[in-house]
Amino acid sequence: MRRVVITGAGTINALGHDVASTLEAMREGRCGIGRLDIRDVDRLAVKIGGQVTGYDEHAHFNRQQISLYDRFTQFTLLAADQALAQAGLSFSGALSDRSGVVLGTSGGGLNTQDENYRAVYEDGKNRVHPFIVPKLMNNAAASHVSMQHNLRGPSFTVATACASSNHAMGQAFAMIRGGMADVMITGGSESMLCFGGVKAWEGLRVMSKDACRPFSATRNGMVQGEGAGVFVFEEYDHARARGADILAEVAGFAMTSDASDIVTPSKQGAGRAIAGALHDAKLNAWDVGYINAHGTGTAANDKTECAAVADVFGAHADDLMISSTKSMHGHLIGGTGAVELLACLMALRDGVIAPTIGYEEPDPECALDVVPNIARDAKVTATLSNAFAFGGLNAVIALRSI
Repeated sequence: MRRVVITGAGTINALGHDVASTLEAMREGRCGIGRLDIRDVDRLAVKIGGQVTGYDEHAHFNRQQISLYDRFTQFTLLAADQALAQAGLSFSGALSDRSGVVLGTSGGGLNTQDENYRAVYEDGKNRVHPFIVPKLMNNAAASHVSMQHNLRGPSFTVATACASSNHAMGQAFAMIRGGMADVMITGGSESMLCFGGVKAWEGLRVMSKDACRPFSATRNGMVQGEGAGVFVFEEYDHARARGADILAEVAGFAMTSDASDIVTPSKQGAGRAIAGALHDAKLNAWDVGYINAHGTGTAANDKTECAAVADVFGAHADDLMISSTKSMHGHLIGGTGAVELLACLMALRDGVIAPTIGYEEPDPECALDVVPNIARDAKVTATLSNAFAFGGLNAVIALRSI
């Protein structure tokens, strides 16, 4: 099977509007979570989130584009432009036909839905903009990326809640490895920090009102975030032939279903996904130095994930570093795995392990090295990125240095 590498990365999230600023914030252990600046925030019980601040859509898009691009699509397009600029790729002819887009999102154009439900049901309007459907559809971002960059190969969107990005990147990886494509633009995005989006999550009673503290005994829930992470996945020989700067190799991927509960995670399901990614990548447990955890800051996720890691890695679990960057940028739901993959790239390329900030008190059920509060210098050659979604859908990606 063909090898797959990453040749470009782009992002916009609560920590920064590009990769460099995001990684700098991760190194500093900076928190991007703050009070939400959205309509009717005072009607919410949860008033905090990892919101993208300092962002003006008019600085990037004209009025016609804004009428077509929901906020999640805007974030995707900006991140994709960054990734492709770094990769140094443009698409025409045969390469266009052999290149595509697979992106993950959970809510799609939720801001657009929220605004238009309000207009119809609260304001009593009887008409909406004729492009509301193409603006809010989950595949809008993937479609606009394909059109903007002339990508005529396989293009679609994956929606598997909090595992959407990892599932999308796994499919892109499989397509290149299996010979269906030479280049895939992949990752994910989310923007559901609107009144309806936050109110829906409030109903689950898993949200923190003050901070995200994964693995800490004092944790009290998750915090939503927003943004996008987009990568260029490329066939290894294709990248080498054009002299591309290779950021890392996508070594393996696995996905499993718990088949047990719609919201409660399963140690067995998570463990099978982790073990499957190691097997697919032909990695031994001791090869992996860092895991970017799903690490939501909820009691159910954190203890289940730590137990799954301990089961799979056995004695080596004590030597692993595992951190949750959700403590800094929040939980981007369908886009979260994509932004978190940046921490894996930083570990492999820069030898810096992103910390779990907000850590206050050890939890005996999370007795792993969670890199508390302060980033750490360490040499690692292989990493995993975990994503475990409502519905019992698990997806784990393995990267290694090259």
